[in-house]
Amino acid sequence: MSTGWFLAAVISAAVLSSMSDWFFGGILFHEKYRAHPEIWRNTGGRNESLAIAWSTLLGVVTCAVFIYLAARLAILGWIPVLGLAFGVWLLAPLPLLVTNALFLNIHPLNTLSNAVGWLVKLLICAVAAHVFLG
Repeated sequence: MSTGWFLAAVISAAVLSSMSDWFFGGILFHEKYRAHPEIWRNTGGRNESLAIAWSTLLGVVTCAVFIYLAARLAILGWIPVLGLAFGVWLLAPLPLLVTNALFLNIHPLNTLSNAVGWLVKLLICAVAAHVFLG
């Protein structure tokens, strides 16, 4: 695996998935986040900026680890890498988001948009892995 192509895959996936996170987590059903304002830690300002920065950094780590895993396991064909993305989604983000929705006051549409957003993020990583490393 070439370091240059790996970095190109990670950077492109991180940029595109950041945009999809912004859409699914911040734009789509944004008004529904106000349905239960008591659950949110920050209401804007410096603390929210720090949370956004950490979230963005974790998104980059997610892309890098997914692409590294796909390359290391030699799962770079279209169907296998898309299957890996779907499997990872079923394994971690989907159960976590659904469990949170069962116990926390989160609007169901926000849970849905975040779940779809995670699937899109992982599919973007899969496409980047295939295009740059496959």
